[in-house]
Amino acid sequence: MAPEARIKNFLKNSATALCAGAVVLSSFSLGAEAARRHYRSHHHHLPALAAAPPRALPYPQLPLPFEIPGAQYLPLTWTDVKGWSDDDHLAAYKTFRASCRTINAQTGAAEPKALGGSLSEPCRAAKSLELTDDGKARTFFEENFAPLRISRLGEPDGFVTGYYEPVLEGSRTQTDVFNVPVYRRPSNLFVRGYKQDSVSLPNKGPVYRKIGRRKLVPYYDRGEIEDGKIAGRGLEIAWLKDPTDLLFAQIQGSARIKFDDGGTVRLNYDAYNGYPYTAVGRVLIERGIIPKEEMSMQKIREWMAQNPDGAKDLRRQNRSYIFFREVNLSDKEEAVGAQGIPLTAGRSIAVDKALHVYGTPFFIEGELPIDSERSKTPFHRLMIAQDTGSAIIGPARADLYFGAGADAGRVSGRLRHPMHFVMLVPKGLDPAVRAAKLPVPDPRPSEKIARLFPQTDPAKDSPKDQTKPAAPAAAVAQGKGETVAVANPVPLPVPRPVIEPVQEPRRPVKNRPHRQQ
Repeated sequence: MAPEARIKNFLKNSATALCAGAVVLSSFSLGAEAARRHYRSHHHHLPALAAAPPRALPYPQLPLPFEIPGAQYLPLTWTDVKGWSDDDHLAAYKTFRASCRTINAQTGAAEPKALGGSLSEPCRAAKSLELTDDGKARTFFEENFAPLRISRLGEPDGFVTGYYEPVLEGSRTQTDVFNVPVYRRPSNLFVRGYKQDSVSLPNKGPVYRKIGRRKLVPYYDRGEIEDGKIAGRGLEIAWLKDPTDLLFAQIQGSARIKFDDGGTVRLNYDAYNGYPYTAVGRVLIERGIIPKEEMSMQKIREWMAQNPDGAKDLRRQNRSYIFFREVNLSDKEEAVGAQGIPLTAGRSIAVDKALHVYGTPFFIEGELPIDSERSKTPFHRLMIAQDTGSAIIGPARADLYFGAGADAGRVSGRLRHPMHFVMLVPKGLDPAVRAAKLPVPDPRPSEKIARLFPQTDPAKDSPKDQTKPAAPAAAVAQGKGETVAVANPVPLPVPRPVIEPVQEPRRPVKNRPHRQQ
């Protein structure tokens, strides 16, 4: 065999042997690594790291002095409250005392709201005070409460509307004249967290129709109910003449229905179908049918009476539907509010239950069209929060209750006005007193440290400033008998210059002839 052939054979065999060895070594190393992992996982558990101790906060966890989401407030003195001395404080005291009967009977944890359970202190004081003098009633409020101006964040005033209890003609049975049903709550209406036989379900949040034992679907809306989805199930409490009467009874949340035989049935809110309330007056304004400055309940009624087909479409724009329950009240008693007690005409208000606590006094001041549509009657009255409504949203938003009947309906129907709100806060929850208990923040660095290390912004230094002579390396500052050396400001480092890489010239490649084997 020629020498060149022997060399080629030797190189070929050597390469084959090296490849085989590499395969064997790699297989061995992979197997060994797998064995080590298996051994560690089954025999040697790594020690668990100790849990880091909870970080200690620098300050104790104290509740905020007073907080209502989305609100701004300003502490006042009683002399700052316009019209305070002109009110009938004894009438307000009697209404507040009615709320206190419910508050004093409460047990368990306080509500997680701004006032929480702080109303219990003035309510305990009022329990034994049978006041008959207006001056003493005024003194009671001034000694137990502090005035606080409140409004929505960024707005100077609050906003009020009015409501009342309609008195309607009706029938116990369906006739050609009385053919609009007033429904009680259906048995298949379901709200999470509440039993189906609970009294007065919430007027916000999702509501379901229960099918069988488990399946839940959204409940019927107004249009479906008016088309007869729940008809013929024995849910009819009474029958009315006009669907507009039913709509406004649902908006007010209560009604009195008088029958031909002289009997009366009193109705109160019991549940709703889960759809948000849409104001029909707003729909008429947006469609350009009634100008905003002329909008009132009377204008809505007149338009709906003149446009029956349009009235049907307008009602269905408000998909919310209210179910009622019968209440055992005489004609001399007022409607029952959400707090569970009869309301007081001219003293009870509905507020946002998500923000406020029932029984809270609010002094509302401004001008309202009470005497006539264009009048500006001064209104400065202490009102008590005893009710709520799905359209009452915000920290300074109230619905004023004016009683029952047509006159109360005319007054309440034209109220849509900004007003000043002063919330009476129990002194046990005085923001100034509770704020004094909060810890003071850490002090800022001492003046000596601040002088030694002044903060400068080189970007703000103009070229003319750089021409001025630099400050001495060490200056002398005097203060309270001591001399402190002041260092010059430490300049920021100059940014590194951008240097473009220089490309070296490529060397020419020489063509070398291939040797022939």
